[in-house]
Amino acid sequence: MGLVTLTGLVLSSSDVGEFDKRLVILTKESGRVTAFAKGARRPNNPLVAACSPFCFGTFEAYEGRNSYHISKANISNYFRDLVLDYEKVCLGSYFLEVADFLSVEGIDERHRLALLYQSLKALESGKFSLRLLKNIYDLRTWVIDGEYPNVFQCCSCGKKENLTTFSLKRHGMLCRECGNLESGTDISGSTLYAMQFIVSSKIEKLYTFVLNNETEEELTRILSAYRLNYRAHKYKSEEFL
Repeated sequence: MGLVTLTGLVLSSSDVGEFDKRLVILTKESGRVTAFAKGARRPNNPLVAACSPFCFGTFEAYEGRNSYHISKANISNYFRDLVLDYEKVCLGSYFLEVADFLSVEGIDERHRLALLYQSLKALESGKFSLRLLKNIYDLRTWVIDGEYPNVFQCCSCGKKENLTTFSLKRHGMLCRECGNLESGTDISGSTLYAMQFIVSSKIEKLYTFVLNNETEEELTRILSAYRLNYRAHKYKSEEFL
C-alpha cells in the first residue's frame, strides 16, 4: 500500500461499522474512487469535517487493491453557503448524483470534476436561475460523454448557415431548407447560440451568461426532449427538484 495524494470532491458518504465512513470521491488523478475514513465518526477525529458531500480538497490516502484509506485531508471548499439553502442543496445533490453515476474508476475525469466544481460555485453564487444551471450542467455533461446534439451544422446536408430547426431524429440542427422537408422544432437564434456556447466554451467560462425567460424556457424544452429520447436515466435527486 503506497501513500498517494488525491484532489477531488466528495460525492457521497455513508456510515460503516461503529465509527468509520465510506466515501465516494471524484478525483482528478483516478476518476471515481471509494475511500474509507477510519474513526471519522468520532467527535474529535480530524477527518470529521472532510467526510461530507460537497467537500473539495486534497486527500492523502493509502492505496489498497480495491479502495483507498484516508489518513489526512485538506479541504479548501466546503460550499457552506450552498448547503444552507434547501433548493440549492437539491440541485447540488443532483449534480453529485449525475457525476457519481457517469464517472468511471481509474480513468481521467478531470473535465467532469472541473464541470462539477464550477457548477457548484455558480449554484452557490445565487447569480443564475436553477433551471439555467441544470441546463448548462446537463448539456456539458453530454459533451463530456460524447453524446451531445450537433448544433454547429445541418445534420442532413452539412451546411453551417441558416440553422433554424432542431431535430430529435437527426440528433441536432437542420438548416432552413432541410427543416422544411423534415419534422422538427423551430429554434430561435439566441437559444441556438446559447447551446453552441455551452458545447464549445472552456468549462471555466461556462457560467458567464444569463438568458431571458423566453429563451430559457425554449432551451429547457429542447434539452428535456433530447434527454427523454437519448439520456433517459432517472436520478433519485430529481424528485426534489
